[in-house]
Amino acid sequence: MDKLRCIVLDDEPIGREIIENFVKEIDFLELVNSFEDPVKALMFLENNKVDLIFSDIQMPKINGLDLVKTLENPPVIIFITAHRDFALDGFETGATDYLVKPVRFERFLKAVNKAKDYIELKNKSTVHQVNSDRIFIKSDGKLTKILLDEILYVEAQGDYLKIVINNETYTTLATLKSMDEVLTLPQFFRVQRSFIINLEAIRSLNGNMVELTNGKSISIALNKKEELYQVLGIR
Repeated sequence: MDKLRCIVLDDEPIGREIIENFVKEIDFLELVNSFEDPVKALMFLENNKVDLIFSDIQMPKINGLDLVKTLENPPVIIFITAHRDFALDGFETGATDYLVKPVRFERFLKAVNKAKDYIELKNKSTVHQVNSDRIFIKSDGKLTKILLDEILYVEAQGDYLKIVINNETYTTLATLKSMDEVLTLPQFFRVQRSFIINLEAIRSLNGNMVELTNGKSISIALNKKEELYQVLGIR
């Protein structure tokens, strides 16, 4: 496995330096940048691949929790905070772990090993496209064939995907981004950050909602509505 590219984000110089030094002690971590300003960190993340973020929670301009929520496909997050009360909020954003200041190296090592195991698991492909009309997914310990025409929609649920076909639902460990490469136009469309729908499964459109043939209603992101209507030929 390649080294995990990581950044450190903390407005306190001492706290930032401690984590930077800890990172340099771990042979499977690579420190690619360090930030005092969360806005500069966001700008960096727009154009650079990062596997792991160590982020303080309480910062000026934007706190760590809100920063993660702005990322469409966030890297693995380990939050660092002086307040245990933030732990629950951190986990609700999908953080892998959180560290309480002052951070001990032993606890830091435990957190990064947990992150490493998670990333290795996440990188194992569970969706296999064998030709243009079908995929195999790993679900319940076995490979299951799914015909693309039968898919009504795909929903991201944390680290998993829920794939709904006419009468069945399958769950597999994968990202919606990985399905973007398989479920493409003109048959499929990503209506928001958590859903890809089969355009043939649309029953009706009402404002910012789309209803599918199985009765499922899904909201359309504001920046996707015009594009969806164009794809459907609606003027």
